[in-house]
Amino acid sequence: MTAYREKHKRKKRKIKGVRSILCVCAVCITTLFLPNYLINKINQKSGLTIKSPKIIARNGINQIVANDLYSSNAILINLDDNQILLDKSSDERIYPASLTKIMTAIVAIENLSDLNEMIYLPEKMFKKLYSEGASMSGFLPNEKVEAIDLIYGVLLPSGAESSIGLADAIAGSERKYVKLMNEKAKKLGMKNTHFTNSTGLHGRNHYSTVNDIAKLLEYALQNDTFREIYTSKRHTTKATNLHPHGITFQSTMFKHMDRKEVNNGIIQGGKTGYTKEAKLCLASLAKIDGKEYILVTANAEGSPQTEQFNISDAFTVYNQIF
Repeated sequence: MTAYREKHKRKKRKIKGVRSILCVCAVCITTLFLPNYLINKINQKSGLTIKSPKIIARNGINQIVANDLYSSNAILINLDDNQILLDKSSDERIYPASLTKIMTAIVAIENLSDLNEMIYLPEKMFKKLYSEGASMSGFLPNEKVEAIDLIYGVLLPSGAESSIGLADAIAGSERKYVKLMNEKAKKLGMKNTHFTNSTGLHGRNHYSTVNDIAKLLEYALQNDTFREIYTSKRHTTKATNLHPHGITFQSTMFKHMDRKEVNNGIIQGGKTGYTKEAKLCLASLAKIDGKEYILVTANAEGSPQTEQFNISDAFTVYNQIF
């Protein structure tokens, strides 16, 4: 009987040891794949302490905890030397949502001979956009608007009618305009990008990567007109036939920020994006200690009605730069 009990105890100790090993393995796997906010919930409920893994970024930035970012895809670039400081699945395909409008705007700027040209917005354009739930600038059917104000409408309030209005005026149709967008993407080396519209509305074949969007933004910022609009917090359009006092736009990024300051610098501008499939996206520009940085993030959980986790990620990253 004594021998039996001793054998039974050894067996229990062996089973307990195996369970401990399996528990440790489960914790390790969890730290690799769960985002930080879910890890925190597990810690609270189970009493376990699970540490998040770290990405060791390159020179010029502190250690960044990868899972502290809500976005599954991110890239940070120092524009002074074109060095990539943070790369998180930057070549993985994403849906760009309204980050698309960065391309829409720069193609318009480069193809318009007169930025003060008057552009007519036909009624038929609006019916489709309303039915698709597209974000709008606030222009009305049959309104006549200066091209420059439409570009502000594209980049600040992310207006779909502004995008289509420019596309139709420049190329004759959105389909033909999208061809110009894809040609520009090819010239910029955006190898993993394909556009099917000028607005960023969801489409299975409308895709990009945060790396490609970063290439696009870096190029566009070299254009003075684009940079001026992109870094504006608000803008009031000139009077039109339907808005005698103009319309005042506010940046979709800045309206969700109570401050622009980060450690030793400021966030200068940005373009947000959201669809149900793309989730929350952001392409932003910051100046820190006299140097400029661009950060492109995508695929953060949330919506326009939740906390703006794309903007939270921007502050997390920019505040790590030294």
